[in-house]
Amino acid sequence: MTSDGLYLQMFSVHGLLRSENMELGRDADTGGQIKYVVELVKALDQREEFKQVDLFTRLVSDKTVSEDYGKSSSKVGEKSNIVRIQCGGRKYIRKELLWPHLDEYVDKTIKYIKRKKRIPDIVHGHYPDGGYVAMQLSEIFGVPMIYTGHSLGRSKLNRLLNDGLTEDEINKKFKIAHRIQMEEEILKRADLVVTSTSQEINEQYGQYNNKDVPQYKVIPPGLDIEKFYPFYHDALPESDKSETEMYAQASILDELNRFFKHPDKPVILSLCRPDKRKNIAGLIKAYGENLELQSVANLAVFAGIRKDISKMEDPAFNV
Repeated sequence: MTSDGLYLQMFSVHGLLRSENMELGRDADTGGQIKYVVELVKALDQREEFKQVDLFTRLVSDKTVSEDYGKSSSKVGEKSNIVRIQCGGRKYIRKELLWPHLDEYVDKTIKYIKRKKRIPDIVHGHYPDGGYVAMQLSEIFGVPMIYTGHSLGRSKLNRLLNDGLTEDEINKKFKIAHRIQMEEEILKRADLVVTSTSQEINEQYGQYNNKDVPQYKVIPPGLDIEKFYPFYHDALPESDKSETEMYAQASILDELNRFFKHPDKPVILSLCRPDKRKNIAGLIKAYGENLELQSVANLAVFAGIRKDISKMEDPAFNV
């Protein structure tokens, strides 16, 4: 650590990352984790103890995606950036196909660090691929490593087996055995593992042989109170919204109210991909069996993707 603050490097290798207008739900690999890491960078940018925060991801130069993802770097905040390192070619590929190229990513990141002449004080890996990169850099530079898994291979394996897939089929498509092996190594070497809930520690990380090696810290995801606030705030005269925001809200309410018998009630909103693991059926069941909840709120479920929903894999519809 320098006298003027910490330098943190975060790694979210896969995913189409940019600081604004994030394409959440573009595909199965561009979901909540993307929002999480970018918002984390923005929050850390405001912390006095950090001199610099860089979020490393993969450079993608592909006609099927935005040119933004082909820029070597872009600004996030006053002290933070997104840094894009190329590996495994330049085409956008799903995360399971990245494993053979991560050592290339590590080598190029080391060259970047040497060129900038500043070694990070802390590395923080997100998701198993980012965790692998952070683990290698932690060992090479002798700096502490933090890990956030977001989702875990053993849990995914069990879920897919329950869905009727064989272990061979799962390994062929998701490289799950290699992923679990790397997660075990990451747990063995991480100085701290950040989770969102205690359940994640006990029931998810609890499936791993090295579950007792690292320290854990539960940090629930935050809430942007400028976007999410009590429904009654809109009725107050001091509610200050732009014309665009008011038009968007009026349009959505007009669309929703066609389906509600009591449109004056506040709305419970679920926004996600139509994927079985999102447990939309569980939400609907819980709402449908709770008369008290029905009496005070409406339920709206927005489940879809940016492309033709009919082209999604069949399991997505088994909600």
